[in-house]
Amino acid sequence: METTTPQKLHFHGTGAALFGIQFVNILLTIVTLGLYYPWAKAATLRYMYQETDFLGTRFVFHGTGKEMFWGFIKAAAIIIALYSVYFAGIFLNNITLIIVGTVLLFGGLLLLMPMIIHGGMRYRMSRTSWRSIHFGYRGNLKALMFLFWKNVLLTIVTLGIYGSWMEINLRQYIIGSVRFGNVKFNYQGNGLQLFMIHFRGIFLSIITLGIYFFWYTKSLFNYYIDNIQMEQEDRIIKLESSATGGGFFGVMITNIFIILFTLGLGAPWATVRVMNYILSNINIGEGFNPEILLQTEENYTNALGEDMMDALDLDLV
Repeated sequence: METTTPQKLHFHGTGAALFGIQFVNILLTIVTLGLYYPWAKAATLRYMYQETDFLGTRFVFHGTGKEMFWGFIKAAAIIIALYSVYFAGIFLNNITLIIVGTVLLFGGLLLLMPMIIHGGMRYRMSRTSWRSIHFGYRGNLKALMFLFWKNVLLTIVTLGIYGSWMEINLRQYIIGSVRFGNVKFNYQGNGLQLFMIHFRGIFLSIITLGIYFFWYTKSLFNYYIDNIQMEQEDRIIKLESSATGGGFFGVMITNIFIILFTLGLGAPWATVRVMNYILSNINIGEGFNPEILLQTEENYTNALGEDMMDALDLDLV
């Protein structure tokens, strides 16, 4: 049945349950000298997905530690190779090697970044489902590489000013390539608007000694969400954020105290509070009909891009 009022996502996880999962994950990762990490990540993602519901149905993450393990090994090998010359220069106290290593590191990451994003999105989307309907990513690697490097060049030439336009262009391509069964996503953002949000946010955060940062975060979050649309059989379903600067202030300041006063042990509770706040403030507009969803996406099990995105702390979804 088609939704006639805006709907929200809901998160049902608890800090205690997440703490238990992360405690076991950390213990086994230490005991296995880091080799358990892919299984740890898969366990955490499965929990976060299964505790998130929409219209009374939970999301499912189908990725496995085994899939992620091979991606983890490949990602580790790539990272080690990229850093090898740089660290060799430091070890030998050779400034030439350090310079060459730095160029190779950042040059290599720039060359690999679109491949990392492409692979990571394909894996994460294909392993995510709701009501047994899988998400998918249909981006073309060559098109993304051309778009990414062109925008990087323009950002460098303009001394970073074009960065907001680059971000919008990438979001439009990446989000526009996401499918949920027969539902298509698109992004309507504008580079100038995002530039002004960044300019105002950074300026006011500086002159208010950081106080405005929470309202800056709110403006960015709302802009990212408000410009996402879903298209289902010629119907446009808009997403809208109701987050406020005061809300982000309360959540983030309280989380800082929780983590500090528990010496880090309260991090799972802080994570749950963030998830609750974010998801409760995302409104999915009327018009979505879950009864006419069709499975259209392929299965994809190569987790290299996922692990590289994780290693580089990239989070597009």
